[in-house]
Amino acid sequence: MTTVAVDKGVGALLRGWREQRRLSQLELALRADSSARHISFIETGRSRPSQEMVLRLAEHLDVPVRERNALLLAAGYAPQYTETPLDDPSLAALREGIERLLVGYEPYPAVVVDGSYTVVAANRGMTMLLDGLPEHLLTPPLNAMRITLHPEGLASRIRNLREWRGHLMEQMERQIALARSPALRAVYDEVAAYPVPEPDAADAQRPADPPYPYFALPLQVEHDGQVLSFISSISTFNTPMDVTVAELAIETFLPADPTTVKYLQSLAP
Repeated sequence: MTTVAVDKGVGALLRGWREQRRLSQLELALRADSSARHISFIETGRSRPSQEMVLRLAEHLDVPVRERNALLLAAGYAPQYTETPLDDPSLAALREGIERLLVGYEPYPAVVVDGSYTVVAANRGMTMLLDGLPEHLLTPPLNAMRITLHPEGLASRIRNLREWRGHLMEQMERQIALARSPALRAVYDEVAAYPVPEPDAADAQRPADPPYPYFALPLQVEHDGQVLSFISSISTFNTPMDVTVAELAIETFLPADPTTVKYLQSLAP
């Protein structure tokens, strides 16, 4: 589903992306090996850009792959990028590679999500963290943000919920600004409405300095009475030529302290 209106001319759409990226016509022209005059003519509809020019401008404006198809349609050209279902035979190598990565990362948690945080795949390290959550949160299609921030989900187990929630909300805000995705906006609005617990006496009693020096904000989540600490890392695919692949993200959770490493290895089969 295209996420920007295609009834607008391509010039208006390109101008919107340029303004969102806070670039002048001259700056964009220099990056795209064009002229400010030509960029102005395109944006005002006085000149119809070639297919090559649309793609070149989209590249320098860092327009997401899905939105590049919308720009091409608005300019009167066929979409350049396919949107292949993940279960299509042509993506078998991709699925197998993802599966090997997830299994190879065990016993540490890892999950694959699409552009609106729908869970595509997860390993046993991740499902271990979800043990005991209510069925309505684990009924497909699963959404990673909903599972994490819902009061009945992982939120009830996350020891630094306010900090981790702030990190996730900022992450979604950046993505919404980049992709203009109604589906992601709907997820954001839903989880933003979840109640946020006020700091309590237990928070005040926690030591100001953690027992281990964290190099990034950790996710501190309780499992069977043990507090586990993770640092998350998100990977995407380079130069994707398919909308589905472009929107996939692999999030891995690196143990942030020796206690977490020892605990997870003790659970490994």
